[in-house]
Amino acid sequence: VQLQASGGGSVQPGDSLRLSCVHSAVTSDYLSIGWFRQAPGKEREGVSCISRIDTFTYYRPSVKGRFTISKDNAKNTVYLQMDSLKPEDSAVYYCGIPCPMGDYNWEYKYWGQGTLVTVSS
Repeated sequence: VQLQASGGGSVQPGDSLRLSCVHSAVTSDYLSIGWFRQAPGKEREGVSCISRIDTFTYYRPSVKGRFTISKDNAKNTVYLQMDSLKPEDSAVYYCGIPCPMGDYNWEYKYWGQGTLVTVSS
């Protein structure tokens, strides 16, 4: 299974970005897909997760209300709309399969190259 994230960039606080992740997983490969991030010197943390078969979602508390995860199963693509970005959102963002519906220590079975998000004034 291959995953490729894109859409990162350098923005100012309060700006928005939309990340996309195209993957090659088939339905038997996964029940959920989501995003995690890792900033320099910090541990990896799950950001958001969405179920493949319904609309159940999870957001880590620090992004809830600002980020929105969505999917297009026909296009094998998952999105992360990030609004009201803050400097603490700066990290490399990855998409991974499967993903936790909570703040758990988690081992993603599949993940791809990330995309860098930098939020700075």
